[in-house]
Amino acid sequence: MLIHFWGVRGSLPTPLTPQQVQSKIMAAVQRVTADDIKDEEARARFVASLPSWIFGTAGGNTTCVEVKSAGNELVFDAGTGLRLFGKSGTLPKDKKYNFFFTHFHWDHIQGFPFFDAAYDPESEFNIYSPQQDIKKILEEQMNQPYYPVPFAALTKKMNFMTLMPGSPINIGDTQIVCCPMSHPGTSYSYAVIENGKKFVFATDVELKSKDFDSSPIMERVFKDADCIVIDSQYTAEEAYRKQNWGHSAFCYAVDFAVHWGIKNVYLFHHEPTYDDKKLYSILQAARWYAQYIAHEDINIQLAKEDMEIQL
Repeated sequence: MLIHFWGVRGSLPTPLTPQQVQSKIMAAVQRVTADDIKDEEARARFVASLPSWIFGTAGGNTTCVEVKSAGNELVFDAGTGLRLFGKSGTLPKDKKYNFFFTHFHWDHIQGFPFFDAAYDPESEFNIYSPQQDIKKILEEQMNQPYYPVPFAALTKKMNFMTLMPGSPINIGDTQIVCCPMSHPGTSYSYAVIENGKKFVFATDVELKSKDFDSSPIMERVFKDADCIVIDSQYTAEEAYRKQNWGHSAFCYAVDFAVHWGIKNVYLFHHEPTYDDKKLYSILQAARWYAQYIAHEDINIQLAKEDMEIQL
């Protein structure tokens, strides 16, 4: 199972600003010594030694995660990262796509009209969600005056399926199951299970005490997962101020992963007002917090555009 991040930002697309680029350049220049630039090898070592928040970026595209699973193409949410997937990804030769939607807030669907493969008449889309009227929802954002090309211009091979939370479906040898979570209008977390491995996608989640209670559906989705991608948009102070906004603090995400026995955690749905330096400070704080509460190794990473996970 291969997981690829195409969009990791929350709420709205967030490109780097000129000021942020200048700050990265200034931070790099301040670290340079004469030895760092004496030859090509030294320059390469210097660049490689720069902190991640300087050399690179988490990315500004909204939610889209691809899962290549036993020959099947699974795509979770269709934020602006979906356009990047269409332009830069390795598309399936059979032109068959399986889309799973956590919910239909704009930052999770706005990339769909920009996905080139959707206009190929040979492409086939199976689109899944526990919410009904999936087709109507996707159509409406392409109506005038919001978009110049109508939904009718897309491939006619589109199939819409309504999922039942807690009831697994199978696509080949891959099993997918979802459960509802706390978010305005409800959002759904998904588990993808294949060859004894379990991957969980849990974006747009405001974790509550009930999410730590054992129940058949929660255990089926979360218990002992090998990897979880989880909403960690806020600091604890912000989560307190923004109750019922539908997102979690990074420390709550760590608590949740530890509770359900998940060892690999990817912080996701990054706050649009946070720059890369802030995001990496949150990553470090999350790692310190995990060691404090668990006293064992928990692999905590920052989800970044173009990052891949192999399970």
